[in-house]
Amino acid sequence: MGQSAAVCDQKTEFEIVRDWNGFQQVLLRVPSGASARVCLYGGQIISWRNERGEELLFTSCKANFKPPKAMRGGVSIYFPQFGHYGLLGQQGFTRNKMWSIDCDPPALHPNDSNEKACVDLLLTPLDAELKCWPHCFEFRLRVTLSMDGDLTVISRVRNINGKPFSFSFAYHTYFSVSDISEVRVEGLETLDYLDNLCQRERFTEQGDALTFESEVDRVYLGTPNVVAVLDHEKKRTFVIRKAGVPDMVVWNPWERKAKNMMDLGDEEYKQMLCVDAAVIERPINLKPGEEWTGRLELSAVPSSYCSDHLDHHLLGVM
Repeated sequence: MGQSAAVCDQKTEFEIVRDWNGFQQVLLRVPSGASARVCLYGGQIISWRNERGEELLFTSCKANFKPPKAMRGGVSIYFPQFGHYGLLGQQGFTRNKMWSIDCDPPALHPNDSNEKACVDLLLTPLDAELKCWPHCFEFRLRVTLSMDGDLTVISRVRNINGKPFSFSFAYHTYFSVSDISEVRVEGLETLDYLDNLCQRERFTEQGDALTFESEVDRVYLGTPNVVAVLDHEKKRTFVIRKAGVPDMVVWNPWERKAKNMMDLGDEEYKQMLCVDAAVIERPINLKPGEEWTGRLELSAVPSSYCSDHLDHHLLGVM
């Protein structure tokens, strides 16, 4: 693949590469060996590897890498709609649009270390989007890889419209797991959820942890800022920290539905789990000039580091 260097500010460098379709991707790397790859088509994170080169995000072997279809896997941005059908589709339009590199991004937060690799992307609406959703906005997306390999995604949506608008949102995240039957999710116990397999009927989670024996498609409401996905076989825990995105979608299609999906292998449901930080129950409302910020931070640590219960020192609220 052809490649060239690019600079988003005076302190942060990243590398531009091209995929087999000729689309630009941003490659972030840190000295430890950890890396992340962001595709400008869709603003989608298509790879996140730890210092040993192990892929932490799932991508289907049947994924369609050619637009206008979105790729199944990685981390996709769903905006301005998620979970409802209509002119915008169930997942909105941002994952099917070409983003640009933002060379004049907002300053990093004073608490953020400069010792990291990051890229800033920008999306503004074209005429096609305005016909379906007549609101002017600026969507800034910052993807950061820390020195220890943590992945952080910050979304900023600003209303540059002359009138208010509202939207829903999700970080649609595919985690790579050893076997879905060996996985559990902690941090959602006692919460209410909407079950998409039961016409969005509302239930309360009764288990001490969420485990998987069949198809799951739930929207957990008012979730904590920290949730953990424990993979017993790999002895790995994904720690999900979030802010500004109160809900969480948990999804696995299981065997029957996987066989009916053109871009998912029949048995691949066993190696994936989607846990999405989202805004669904109460959409975000922005007045002209207002801005919303949503943040997702992903860490992968040995499961022994999070034994028995969520370690509140490790999983401190951001």
